[in-house]
Amino acid sequence: MEIRDNTGHPRRWAILGVLVISLLVVVLDNTILNVALRTLADPVHGLGASQGELEWAINSYTLVFAGLLFTFGVLGDRAGRKRFLLIGLVLFGLSSLLSAYADSPGQLIAARALMGVGGAAIMPVTLSIISNVFDPRERGRAIGVWAGAVGLAVAIGPVLGGALLEHFWWGSVFLINVPVVALGVVLVALLVPESRDPKPGRVDVFGVVLSVIGLVALTYGIIDGGEHGFGRPVVWASIVGGLAVLAWFVVIERRSSHPSLDVRLFKVPQFAAPVAIVGLIFFAAMGVMFFGSFYLQLVRGYSPLETGLLFLPFAGAQLIFAPRSAAMVRKYGGKAVAAVGLTLTVISLAAFAFIDAQTPIWVVLVFYFIQGVGMANIMPPATESIMSALPREKAGVGSAVSNTIRQVGGALGVAVLGSVLSAVYRGDVEPALNGLPAEARDAANESISGAYATAGQLGPAAPKLLAAANDSFITAMHWAAVLSALVAALGILVALRWLPGRAATAPAPTAPAAEPELAGTA
Repeated sequence: MEIRDNTGHPRRWAILGVLVISLLVVVLDNTILNVALRTLADPVHGLGASQGELEWAINSYTLVFAGLLFTFGVLGDRAGRKRFLLIGLVLFGLSSLLSAYADSPGQLIAARALMGVGGAAIMPVTLSIISNVFDPRERGRAIGVWAGAVGLAVAIGPVLGGALLEHFWWGSVFLINVPVVALGVVLVALLVPESRDPKPGRVDVFGVVLSVIGLVALTYGIIDGGEHGFGRPVVWASIVGGLAVLAWFVVIERRSSHPSLDVRLFKVPQFAAPVAIVGLIFFAAMGVMFFGSFYLQLVRGYSPLETGLLFLPFAGAQLIFAPRSAAMVRKYGGKAVAAVGLTLTVISLAAFAFIDAQTPIWVVLVFYFIQGVGMANIMPPATESIMSALPREKAGVGSAVSNTIRQVGGALGVAVLGSVLSAVYRGDVEPALNGLPAEARDAANESISGAYATAGQLGPAAPKLLAAANDSFITAMHWAAVLSALVAALGILVALRWLPGRAATAPAPTAPAAEPELAGTA
């Protein structure tokens, strides 16, 4: 039944549908990419990308997206949200086209970075438009639909990616974005009204540049060290230089009257603790998802489509349990719900330290499901704490900070855990490569994908090489899983120490803007 005296836009629900399409294409792209990594590493059917290049294909998008999120939100408020959404969609579509037809890993990494620019333009203005076209009494429901679209993308992304790879070449996982973007552009132009902030904030260009340079330098050092060894000066120069630039960024932001990231918010424990939990859990989870794709497709021999279907328990658990988590928070308190969710996640991540090539696949699916349940019960209490720590007018800032930390945590997780995976794999497989031709030895020593590509040219020696590569990868996966579980376990300590309990969260449902952080499960 229609709310009396509703101040929302007459076409608000149609507009929401358009915004959901715009959001889907951003989230879908990353979830599709997970099942395409094995194909991209193949020198015949893909680009022959090294493990470091695959990590950069993920992180170039993530780092640019996270670095520009705040500033693009301000620019959208200033230049016009509809205009900025259209620009973001067009840029995302064009860069998807460039990604699909990339001739080398370097071109793909550059195109993915450009996609990050488009994604950063799309994400913040969708929420701003929702706030503008919906009556406050309907806004929470609208944002819930917005957040649910992310869960849908998580569920269908790997399956769609697997189906495309079964029937088409690897570029189809990027090309699929183009018709969706074209539909989105037409619908936005026809249905979405233009809006602006009458008092837009100033743009912190210097702060954004520092944050991107610092994050890229730090991540480059970690990835390059994992791929080529940490004994070279250039690696530590990059890591230390990146940390120094990020420290300078914090100093600049503390003094700025218009910071891109208000670092003073981190002095509030009720805000800083859940943000830290979000960063830690996505650091751990994204790293595990990275090596999980190789485990399923290479060690276990599943096709891309089968791999996508095997990820469904994780996505399905989030779709089932995330909407129920808020009720659990009201009943038991944010601290208890988050601690249980984190514990379940730690258990599922640690389980990979005991999984090998003979583990029944249903066991793997059970732990994917447990991980999905755990992560579905982390974001709502974390968001509740973030929003209750801030005045209502800063609700958008809280969501933006949490989303940025999620992206950065995920990028560093792929970089650090990917580096651990590479280093342990190389050290373990090297003795088994004696006697191979130099070119084959180098390829097999670089990654398990290289070993599989080389094996096709070795004839009778192939089974021995593949067995050694699989064993070495399993050993490396165990080490990476232990590290990921330890990082996630830090989140339990943070939750128990600083998240509010039941008494503090009783009056909870305050700011409807808290809901978008359910999208953090993407």
